Amino acid sequence: MKAAVLNKTAGSFEIENIEIDEPQGREVLIDVKASGLCHSDLHMAETDYGLPLPVVFGHEVAGVVTRIGPDVTEFAVGDHVVGSLVQYCGHCAACLAGRTYQCLHPEATLRAESDSPRLSRDGAAVTQAFGTGGFAEVALVHENQLVKVPEALPFPQASILGCGCITGAGAAINTADVKAGDTVAVIGIGGVGLNVITGAKLAGAGRIIAIDMQPAKEALARKFGATDFIDAGAGDAVAKVHELTGIGVDHAFEVIGLKATSEQAIKMARKGGGAFLIGVHKPDSPIAVDALIDLVTNQVTVKGVYMGSSNIRHDIPLYADLYLQGRFNLDDLISKEINISEINDAYEELKHGAIARSVITSF
Repeated sequence: MKAAVLNKTAGSFEIENIEIDEPQGREVLIDVKASGLCHSDLHMAETDYGLPLPVVFGHEVAGVVTRIGPDVTEFAVGDHVVGSLVQYCGHCAACLAGRTYQCLHPEATLRAESDSPRLSRDGAAVTQAFGTGGFAEVALVHENQLVKVPEALPFPQASILGCGCITGAGAAINTADVKAGDTVAVIGIGGVGLNVITGAKLAGAGRIIAIDMQPAKEALARKFGATDFIDAGAGDAVAKVHELTGIGVDHAFEVIGLKATSEQAIKMARKGGGAFLIGVHKPDSPIAVDALIDLVTNQVTVKGVYMGSSNIRHDIPLYADLYLQGRFNLDDLISKEINISEINDAYEELKHGAIARSVITSF
């Protein structure tokens, strides 16, 4: 099958033919119809996070089930499915409490080291990032990482439900528990940031302040539900948030993964408010928190967000239904559909913040 393979850290994706195994156990073979280019894959490709090379990335996957393993119980050939990087065993204490995003044994979704690899090239194993490996014509995924979706849902829109949507909207709805009338600030108006805005709007937030270095993003942010926009390159964004609200916001979301903006989110929160860090930071990248002023005196909660605290079997079908009802904007998240051969150029565009999402829809 054709796949985009990363052979060296900070290198380019190379389009190659590699082998994919037959489904075993609870594995499902998917004919990939759409695969979103998430910024998280770019972070992992540019920085050494310890993944063995070569590797196939891609975790926003939508497609059609073509074969199933002998132990699969929840899917059948012909099902339309969305894949997600949330790997969960289903039987640990966190999973049984519904917190599958905090699973203690995510490795249960992978093959044992003694088994043949799912992906290989000339007989040698190729790493399947996040258990999905969606930058390919075909993907072999454990059924716990898949969700069945309505056939009426277009594949490109379906694919971005697997990460960008649940991460952003889930951060507002699940992690922060935004209430009607709450004030919200969102730093970084890319694909995930736009979904934070959507989630805050669905939750009934009274004021949603979008913050970005690119003034051209204001129109799109307002289309998704932002009530205010701050050009972060034209002054002190923290001061402007306090000027707009008087006291700071109930919930400040950082969606970039930088030290400076993470610290700004903490300062934007009102007394007793929360700062929610969504962006992927590089390894060993501390941020500064004033324990006396920020944590004790101002009582700000600082919380990291993983995949929007989402239970994918509940949240993905919910957002899919809301989309089909016209209440969840997925269409404007997709900047362009591309061939897999265009992946490097598309990531260059994403790196510079020019687009929300490109989606591979042809191979």
